[in-house]
Formats: sequence, structure tokens, C-alpha cells
Amino acid sequence: MPDKVVIPMIQHMGAPCEPLVKVKDTVTVGQLIGDSNEFLSAPIHSSVSGTVTAIEDFVTSGGEKCKSVVIATDKLQTVSPDVVPPVVNSREDFLKAVRSCGLVGLGGAGFPTHIKLNPKNLDQVDTLVVNGAECEPYITCDMRLMLERTDSIMGGIQAVMKYLDIKTAVIGIEDNKPEAIAKMTEAASKLEGVSVLTMKSKYPKGAEKVIIYEATGRVVGEGQLPADVGVIAMNVATLSKLDEYLKTGMPLVEKMLTVDGGAVAEPKNVIAPIGTPIKDLMDFCGGYKSEPHKLLMGGPMMGICVYSDEYPVLKNNNAILAFDEEQSKPVKETACIRCGRCLRACPFDLAPAAMDRAYHLGDVDSLRSLKVNLCMECGCCSYVCPAHRELAMYNKLGKRMLREAK
Repeated sequence: MPDKVVIPMIQHMGAPCEPLVKVKDTVTVGQLIGDSNEFLSAPIHSSVSGTVTAIEDFVTSGGEKCKSVVIATDKLQTVSPDVVPPVVNSREDFLKAVRSCGLVGLGGAGFPTHIKLNPKNLDQVDTLVVNGAECEPYITCDMRLMLERTDSIMGGIQAVMKYLDIKTAVIGIEDNKPEAIAKMTEAASKLEGVSVLTMKSKYPKGAEKVIIYEATGRVVGEGQLPADVGVIAMNVATLSKLDEYLKTGMPLVEKMLTVDGGAVAEPKNVIAPIGTPIKDLMDFCGGYKSEPHKLLMGGPMMGICVYSDEYPVLKNNNAILAFDEEQSKPVKETACIRCGRCLRACPFDLAPAAMDRAYHLGDVDSLRSLKVNLCMECGCCSYVCPAHRELAMYNKLGKRMLREAK
């Protein structure tokens, strides 16, 4: 339990929330402290009990500005009287409850779950794909969830299938998690229409489009959503939290996440209130055993660098990695040697080297024809490149070039 939490008013894709509290207000666990009337948004709740000490500007890792609510914790964790199990008797009640939970995609994307569960073509959706792949190095919190909260994951699956009238659910897990596969398979065998798919342990099996293809053989094309091919995809952590909220009424106020990396004294999985400064997590894990040269939210392939260990844990964080000097050494780029490794590594059969060239030439038409927007920035191309070219980053910049050209 930290001495304070910093809770940004944007922890999801979409519009930021407006603070609903003011300085000197007393708040309790689960109390609504931020919301928005915008369609693409999700409410935000206090993760602690204590006193609001500041409403201040916050700079996100992406450089955006929003408000944040700073709360000094009283360490009592007094629960808000508003925390009561929702009454759910219909699909509309269910979607309202999902929004009230403040639930977003906990696999990393942060997409508001109540919107994902309400596609325009729901009558065409026949499969729930459950993501238990957890394919990035270091990260193991979803595996712990599958071992320790198996029943809550299954409860979340049942709720989604019931209220969205979905008949089939497939849980995809990589084969390097045999204990999780065994436990989830046993639990799934008791539920009609639910099965476990054992997938080869190969990055990036946990990417949404990849796991959908593995589980169903369906391809989510450029500009499409999973619902367009009859699928809803959800992470095991999201489903576990959904079940907990339906039973207890406690909204999304804490996260299980992996703390690891060469600079961490005691790597472990922890459960922390949302808004906990990274520094407090590190102290809980024995502190730094060497000077951290790079801090990441997420894994080493798709994680986002943060500028300070005062940065707080967010809803969609699944890992905090602190890399030492050796792990953080920059490597000098050299010229592309046309070896084709990036072509073979790309899970979508794109041409990263060609997109790299098009970006540096400012060739918008080529970027469009090469389908740069299909790139999910998994980093496979950068990882295998013998010339150490930052191909995934150039694809990201290429997407921005396309948006600006539009």
C-alpha cells in the first residue's frame, strides 16, 4: 500500500474523464472519481481510501496531457458504500454493469470493454476467443491468474456467453504453460461449448488477430474489427475482473502485474492499487540492485518507455520492467542488406524493409499499398534484423505519415 496514488483521468482508448472530486475531499475504495459523457470512454474509481491532495496536470507516456487525481492514502482501505453487486437480468443490464466497472482490455490495449461487448452485428458473433497466451518475455501475471483465479475466469466466460448469446468459447494458451493448460482444461470441461486450445509457444501468438486466426481460422482484415468476422476476443484478466465485479460490485481498482528486469532485486508478480508509483513497486520488490537505464510498461517487444519511476500503474499495465545498463545498450543501425529475415518473421506477411524505405522517402502511396496500417508493431522485424534497423518504429511513424497526408 503506497503513501499516495496518482490516478490519471485517461487510462483507456478514447476521451479522458473529468474529475468528480476536489482537493481535500475524502474518498473511499471503489468511489467514482472520474467520468465522461463521450461514447469512447470508461469511468475511473479510487483505488484507495484517503484524502485528495491535488488535481494536477499529468503527461502520459504518449505525450498527451490530462488531469490526474492525487490521493494521500490512510492505509485503511475503507470501501465505498456504492460498492454493491449490480442487478443483471438482461443484456442491457449486463452492458451497463460492464461500463460501471470501469473495465477496459487488461491485455494491454485498454479498449473500453462495454463497447467491445456491444458490436453492431452481435447477431453474427458466434465465438468468444479468450487470450491466455501471454507471449511476451518476462510477463507471467496472466499465468498466475489462470492458476489462482481459474473459477473467476470461467465465471467471466459464462457471463459473456450468457448475455451475448455466444455458443462457443476457445481459450488459447501457449504450450510453455502446462500447469495453466491442465487447470484451465479441467475447468473448461465442466462448461458447455468451452474448450482450451494449446498453441505453439511462438511470439506473437497473443496478438489479437493472431490468436483469432489460431482459434478459428478467420482473418481479421485491414480496417476490420474481430466482430466483423464473428468473434469477440478478451484477455483472461478482463474476464476474471468482470466476474469479480458481477459478484461483489468492486470496480477495477487494482492490477496484478509482473515486476522484472535486470535492475530489479526481487522480481515477482504483485497486486497493487491503480495509481501506485512505480518506485513503490520497486521498493516492494527489494529496490533496484543496479541503476535502471530503461523503464518499460509492458513487455520488451511492445512495451512503452516511461520517463520516471514516479509514473503510476495504470489499468492496462501487465508488467513493469526495469532494465540495467547492459540490457539497455543502444545498437547502431546499419544499411539494409536485403536478407529477407523481416519478411519471414512478420506474422502478417508484410514487407517491413520496403515500408522502412517508403517512410524514409516520404512515399505515402507506397506506404498505403504496402498496407502499413496492418502492422501491429509487434517488433518481430526489428528483433531479427541483422542491421538493427528499428523497423517497427518506422512503421509506426509511417502510419502517422499516412494520417497526416489524409
